[in-house]
Amino acid sequence: MTIFDTFYQAANPQKAIAMEAYMRNQFKFLGITAPERKILTRDFFKTIDRATIDWEFVQQCWEKDEREFQYLAIAYLTKVKQRLTVEDIPRLRQLIVTKSWWDTIDSLDKLVGYVALHHPTVEATLLDWSTDDNIWLRRVAIDHQILRKEQTNPVLLEKIICHNFGQKEFFINKAIGWSLRDYSKTNPEWVKAFIARHQDQMAPLSIREASKYI
Repeated sequence: MTIFDTFYQAANPQKAIAMEAYMRNQFKFLGITAPERKILTRDFFKTIDRATIDWEFVQQCWEKDEREFQYLAIAYLTKVKQRLTVEDIPRLRQLIVTKSWWDTIDSLDKLVGYVALHHPTVEATLLDWSTDDNIWLRRVAIDHQILRKEQTNPVLLEKIICHNFGQKEFFINKAIGWSLRDYSKTNPEWVKAFIARHQDQMAPLSIREASKYI
């Protein structure tokens, strides 16, 4: 029995209704919660080959209608992220712009960020994404350094955020606030100075989120 069969057998239509409503009915759900998915995938992840990335499996997950399969793909990629290279950025980009919503984006940004940390040449791509017409590429660019702490590149962070001033898009202004809030835990003085320099250009939402811990 495949992991896909395992998921289908665990479907809970009643839970699916609530999960679909929470995601504004943009995606179908099987009705499998995150804790349940963790249990269901435990044995599966023990058997995967961590020496390579099975992009065919990832694509199969992404093509399925039910949202849990996109979560499965992300969980799989997280398990094998040490194998991600610059050559995988176009594949990650395709996932970002396909079936896009915050739930997948806020995990894919960490995978892109992992590649960028270990392969700084990706920073040029992220600068390009920060001005793209696709808001989700912008959001990934803005938030890809979250949780880096002392390894954050503040020069890059500032450039990317400044590219996104003047936006009315909630998900962009929220991302700006989150990226600054996260870095404020490591370098609060830098974030204070950033807000002071740019407060006339920043959305109130971004300032409110960025200022939470300072």
